[in-house]
Amino acid sequence: MIGKLKGTIDEIGDDHVLIDVHGVCYEAFCSSRTLSRMAIGEAAILFIETYVREDQLKLFGFVSALEREWFNLLQSVQGVGSKVALAVLSTLTPSELANAIALQDKTAVSRAPGVGPKVAVRLVTELKNKAPAFAGDASANIGLKQELGEGVASAPVSDAVSALTNLGYSRDQAANAVAAAMKTAGEGADSAKLIRLGLKELAR
Repeated sequence: MIGKLKGTIDEIGDDHVLIDVHGVCYEAFCSSRTLSRMAIGEAAILFIETYVREDQLKLFGFVSALEREWFNLLQSVQGVGSKVALAVLSTLTPSELANAIALQDKTAVSRAPGVGPKVAVRLVTELKNKAPAFAGDASANIGLKQELGEGVASAPVSDAVSALTNLGYSRDQAANAVAAAMKTAGEGADSAKLIRLGLKELAR
């Protein structure tokens, strides 16, 4: 099995790259986000997921091991194959995906091409308990976001997030701001204080 390729980008296609490793070119299918970080002639490292079928051998390439883990995790959900998994990773970073699942944000997930309402519901429902382990940069506030997504967050926190969302911020931005506000104000702060401190965070 190929786990990682280190070489030079030889060609960039709509959905793949050719990476030259000591004179041998490997074709790796990638998300558009990964492709946008590549340039012909530049050195690159790709984490590889190898698919072996009776009639084909396919390589999928990722800029990080975490992205590769999400690729496999997404496909554990019924109705999600490699094409849809790549589409999701083209639309959302691993951290954004973990946040969306924690917040039960079906709309964010359904922005990915090929993800309809039913698949979006399955993704946020079936992966909600697995997302924290794959949150990466988003791990600090993932617990709070899960409480919000499940509707069990405290009233001041829920009210503060709702107020900031009504001001035009995304639910993710609002949740991050309120989480930061709680560190300053303490657990027992009322919604007015959390909103005020949250707005200061968002203004930075």
